[in-house]
Amino acid sequence: MAAMLAVAGTAYAQETTPEMLAAASKEGKVVWYTSVDVKVAEVVAKAFRAQYPALEVEVERAGSERVFQRISQEYSSAIHNVDVVNSSDASHFLYWKQQKWLAPHTPPDVMRFPAQFKDPEGYFATWRATLSVMGYNTKLVDAKDAPTGYVDLLDPKWKGKLVKSHPGYSGTSLTGTFAIVKLLGWDYLEKLSKQGVLQLQSTTATPKSIASGERVVMVDGNEYNMFIEIDAKSPVKIVYPKEGTPFVTSPSAIFAEAPHPNAARVFENFLFTAKIQQLTASEGGTRSVHPDVKDPPGRTPLSTIKLLPDDPAAMLPQIADIKKRYTALFGN
Repeated sequence: MAAMLAVAGTAYAQETTPEMLAAASKEGKVVWYTSVDVKVAEVVAKAFRAQYPALEVEVERAGSERVFQRISQEYSSAIHNVDVVNSSDASHFLYWKQQKWLAPHTPPDVMRFPAQFKDPEGYFATWRATLSVMGYNTKLVDAKDAPTGYVDLLDPKWKGKLVKSHPGYSGTSLTGTFAIVKLLGWDYLEKLSKQGVLQLQSTTATPKSIASGERVVMVDGNEYNMFIEIDAKSPVKIVYPKEGTPFVTSPSAIFAEAPHPNAARVFENFLFTAKIQQLTASEGGTRSVHPDVKDPPGRTPLSTIKLLPDDPAAMLPQIADIKKRYTALFGN
C-alpha cells in the first residue's frame, strides 16, 4: 500500500499538501462509493477532475444499505476496493469505526462544523444532509386536498395512489422509517401497508414516480431529488409533514485499507470545501452544515421546518429488526 501521509489517531486539520498531491497523482485515482443521486455524484466528480486533472474519480453509486452490504462482503473476503465512502445511514460509520475499518482524517473545513456533525476523533463528518419529505403531483392532486402529514395518508382516498421507498435499500428511508416508528409506532406502518403502497427501492426514485404520474402522493423521498424535479419544472410539490420531517445526515469517511490513500485524502478534503458544499447545495439540492454555504433562493429554511433529528447510535442495534418487520408488512 502507498504510504499514508496522515498520522493515525489524530483529529487535527490535515491540509492537501504538495507532498500529498504528488503521492496522490502517482496513485492516479480515487474509488468513491456513494449513495448520493448519480447526477449529483457526477457533478462532484467533474469538478474534482477539473481541479485535479492528474486524478480520476471512479464513482460507484448504490443505495446506502447496498453500499454497506457490498463493503461488508468485500471486507469479509479481504477485498479492499473502496477509498472514500458516503452513506445516508449514519449508523454505518459507527459500525465501521467499531470494526476499525476507518482511517482518521479531518478536512480543514470540518474544523468549523458544529460538533454534532463530526466524529470527535476525526473518523467521519457530515458531508451532506437531506430531509425525508412527502410530496405530491400538482396536476393530479389539488392543493386543498393534498395530505399535510403522515396520518393523512391513511385516508381511504389515497389507497392505490401512494409510493414509498424501502429501508432495506435506502439509508434515507431507513432513517426516516426509524423516526416514524419512534413517533407513530409500528401500528401506523401496519395501517399504511394496507393502502396499496407502490414499493420502490430508493428515495431517489419516489420523486420521479410522482413527477411522471405513476403514483400521485409520495410517502417519503429525498428533499434534494424533489428540488431537482422542481428545478426541471416537474409538476411536484414538497410537503414537510406536520408531525415532523426526518433530518438525515450523510457522512463521509476514508477506509484504513484504501488502495489509494493519498488520493482519498485529497478527495475528502475537496468534498468538504465551501466551493463543493455550495455546488452540491445549489445544483444538487442537498443541505450543508458548512457555515459558509447559503441555501439557494426558494428553499424553505431549516429553521422554519419541524425536524426529527436522526439518532444513529439508537438506530444501529435496531436496524435488522426494522428491515425484517418492514419487509413483513410491505414486501421486498
